[in-house]
Amino acid sequence: MSKISWGILSTAKIGVAKVIPAMQKGRFCSVTALASRDLARALAAAKKLGIPKAHGSYEALLADPDIDAVYNPLPNHLHVDWSIKALEAGKHVLCEKPIGLDVADARRLLDAAARHPHLKVMEAFMYRHHPQWVKARQLVAEGGVGQLRSIQSFFSYYNADPANIRSQPEMGGGGLMDIGCYCISLSRFLFGAEPQRVFGIVEYDPTLKVDRLASGLLDFGVGTATFTCATQLSPYQRVNILGTEGRVDIEIPFNAPPKKRCRVWYQRGSDVQEIRLPRCDQYTIQGDLFSQAVLNDTAVPTPLTDAVANMKVIEAVFASAKSGAWQTL
Repeated sequence: MSKISWGILSTAKIGVAKVIPAMQKGRFCSVTALASRDLARALAAAKKLGIPKAHGSYEALLADPDIDAVYNPLPNHLHVDWSIKALEAGKHVLCEKPIGLDVADARRLLDAAARHPHLKVMEAFMYRHHPQWVKARQLVAEGGVGQLRSIQSFFSYYNADPANIRSQPEMGGGGLMDIGCYCISLSRFLFGAEPQRVFGIVEYDPTLKVDRLASGLLDFGVGTATFTCATQLSPYQRVNILGTEGRVDIEIPFNAPPKKRCRVWYQRGSDVQEIRLPRCDQYTIQGDLFSQAVLNDTAVPTPLTDAVANMKVIEAVFASAKSGAWQTL
């Protein structure tokens, strides 16, 4: 069976701990090489993960003729530049979220992708491919909750480490970029539209200068989505989807455990069903779906324009918080 040969840019924790092991289990993925700016670090990580090749620079990995596609889990401020370099080297690109630092940054990648139409590019919002989200969207799309009217989402963890890249504003740190982006993405995903206007409240850490508590209200015209994300609160996540005739409650919406069956509660009228989804790794599914798009030369599951649209809403939440007024999109 044909497989796509993958190269990994950096030894970022998310890649080493989650994404690479998951992709190695894929039917259509072969992780062939890993790169770090420190060759010793690349060699150590490659040995630990059983990856055949290690490169001492990102440039060397992009020049590797055996690599078909690149996974980019670099810090946020490096997403666009290195994704463009990968395209220019003839590689397909799966780039971690958020796609860039702002809308202008995201559009640079969109323009670069247009110059290389034979290459696939996608933002790595892995949650969308998990069966629990496929089921939730199906229920909404088929009228299972009646008319969708409200979505409530919450995502938090605690991190006050100044050395962590999520605590460094110049690298695109902060809660809204790191986890609030999920809340915005899922709202657009379920409504199947863009919000007409946005209101945001953002609190910044006085020392770290990154947002640590952010809430947003997205007005879709036919309904609203509200969310709160935080980087200095007790860890928690939940999503509630409510319509005129039913609701869906997703227990672990984002960090779905690969070795545990996820639960979704679906209520219609007075009847409440607990839906248990099969064990799976959403990172494996994501890698395989992207690889199949390359192998079959079909569209990727989520177009790059969706990443730009999500960044527009993130930017609007920040702008609203600064002005104290609604932002129209």
